[in-house]
Amino acid sequence: MSESIEGELDVILKNSRDKSHELSAKNISILVHAFLPMYAQSVRTKAYVVLSAVCQGLRETTTHAEQQGNDAAQAIYKTFKSLVTSLLSDTSEDEILAALSFLAALFEVDWQSAALIFLKEGVLEIISDIVDLHDSSDQIAQAVAHLLSQASGHKTCRAIVSSEQVTWLERKSRQTSDPAVRASAAVALVKLSKGARADSAEVGGQHEQTSSAEDEELVRLMKGLVADRHDTSSLADAVEGLAYLSTDPRIKEVLADDASFLSRLFSSVPRRKGPTAPTTEIPTASPVFGIVVIITNLCAYRPRLGEEEAQIAKLRKMAKAPAGSAKAGQNDGEDPLGDDEHVRRRGRKLVASGAVDALVAAVRATDSRAVRLAVGKALLNLIEDKDNRGKVLQAGGAKALITIIRDLLPASSSAGQGSKIPQLDASEIEPIQALAKLAITASPVQVFGPNEGALFDAIRPLSVMLMHPSSNLLQRFEALMALTNLSSQSAEAGTRISRVDGLLNRVELLILEEHTLVRRAATELVCNLVAGSEDVFDRFGGEKSPAARSKLQVIVAMCDVDDLPTRLAASGALATLLTSPAACENLWELQRERGRALSILGQLIDPNIVPPSEVESDDSRGLQEQADSGLVHRGVVCLRNFFINFEDPATQKEIAAEVDGVGITRALVNAVKSSTGDSPVLRPTAEALKWLLSSGIAITG
Repeated sequence: MSESIEGELDVILKNSRDKSHELSAKNISILVHAFLPMYAQSVRTKAYVVLSAVCQGLRETTTHAEQQGNDAAQAIYKTFKSLVTSLLSDTSEDEILAALSFLAALFEVDWQSAALIFLKEGVLEIISDIVDLHDSSDQIAQAVAHLLSQASGHKTCRAIVSSEQVTWLERKSRQTSDPAVRASAAVALVKLSKGARADSAEVGGQHEQTSSAEDEELVRLMKGLVADRHDTSSLADAVEGLAYLSTDPRIKEVLADDASFLSRLFSSVPRRKGPTAPTTEIPTASPVFGIVVIITNLCAYRPRLGEEEAQIAKLRKMAKAPAGSAKAGQNDGEDPLGDDEHVRRRGRKLVASGAVDALVAAVRATDSRAVRLAVGKALLNLIEDKDNRGKVLQAGGAKALITIIRDLLPASSSAGQGSKIPQLDASEIEPIQALAKLAITASPVQVFGPNEGALFDAIRPLSVMLMHPSSNLLQRFEALMALTNLSSQSAEAGTRISRVDGLLNRVELLILEEHTLVRRAATELVCNLVAGSEDVFDRFGGEKSPAARSKLQVIVAMCDVDDLPTRLAASGALATLLTSPAACENLWELQRERGRALSILGQLIDPNIVPPSEVESDDSRGLQEQADSGLVHRGVVCLRNFFINFEDPATQKEIAAEVDGVGITRALVNAVKSSTGDSPVLRPTAEALKWLLSSGIAITG
């Protein structure tokens, strides 16, 4: 029988791709009956695929954009409503079961059209009659509970569920003869309870907190169903219920503290080894999605809000607080169990119980987009704690993220490049951010393996995160840091990064960012790229042009900021650039135009040098400061390179006079005096002093 209906489903699927082919009454009947529990799981899985294709085809028959909303749902509703309502009123248990099972499945595939059938006048009353007439049938009871569970996930349907039906669900959730019925009823109660609280919150009212004990009782029930290795039929329902309940910080703590439960839960994710192709699964047809959601909920951090966002959130809470409430101004209403420290502790417990193995296995087991995005979010949350990163790498977390990202980003036209930033939403950027965090704190070999091609493949997603309009400042900072690490691996990596369309333009803007860490990261990336890419070397001053001189001016300015790491990176880039005669000419022109360039170089060696323009001012910046050895080394190399690239005697004398006039000669002499015999500063300093001496400057001291 299963083979016969599978063949019929294949025919319907094939016909659904032909827009001119109309769905016959026979086709509709076959599809509706294909969800009967009497059929094998493979049949019902295929039925989901066919139903999804049929619904998509019906949506596409609405040709105008304005008809894509409610009219599309109406088209699906009209296709199935007559048969479904007719079967619900039938006297045969199998026919009733077919209608209930199909309507529950339709909620999963296209909830708007399913809701129209569920809300149709008289349907809910018929369902109540079915419960009364077939009270002894466990199959009917489970189908009704499952349908009410699906409907209760949507506000409009939840609003019409009667108190009698809630009472029936409570009774079924307490019975012990059939665990599957018990689980389905419990999930429906969870959705009704959670939904009611969410509905109250939307209108700014208070919801009663009397459901705490009920929630904990439901958690105990569902944990027991997960732990029962002898009955797996109710596992999916139990996992779905826990996925809903695990948004509550109290429940998160209860679940995270039970290591044996977590191990049992994670072992339910199927393990695939080798190159076996994953399968696209309907998330609710398998516990995989629910397990990933539970992990994500348990390790989810509160959103990081900026000052303005935090103030708006506070005002909203105050507006929703009851008038005269004493608590309104006393606290922010946040549960302390949801703070960062509790999240970190839960994350470590998850990792210790095998959560990362389960997440990696989920990516291998299914190519469901919903599952993979949830895995990316979960890994991002776990990786937030640096103590977890090594364990995530050991478990194959980086490879799982690379697999997820590869599916999210369309193939580019050429390796390491992309002419257009792909359209991604915030959730699709999260797996890239997780990979970036790993690439920041571990060596590229640990993250991407010994194959350099994998490292090159990572350049594009990191570049996308850096340039994407939806990325926040933290994501851009982490993209910069990760790309800096990659660029340090080889000249080829640096060249590929520099050739990503639009990347250098974005980096140049971020060098001027007010946020110190972002500015520093952008400067460090440029420092690496200048050393590893001829194109970037020329762009930032290595060639003689007004544009290159302008970019060189930015690098010189970064040598004068208050942040030491930024100055180290900028002066390192400048030392490399000044090996080019063209860059030296650009710098000399900047000195002539603004009179500051040489003073900035001098302050790298001796921070107490005061530029001529500031001698008469009250600005005593840097007086009595200690020189940083890294800046001193870079500063003397910059000056030495700058000096030796001028051959015209007249120009040499002019430069030497300017240098001596701002106190650089004295600074170089002091650098020699304060250096030890093996210091790398000695040789370039001696060469710089020799050049000054040959240019007519007297060296004393």
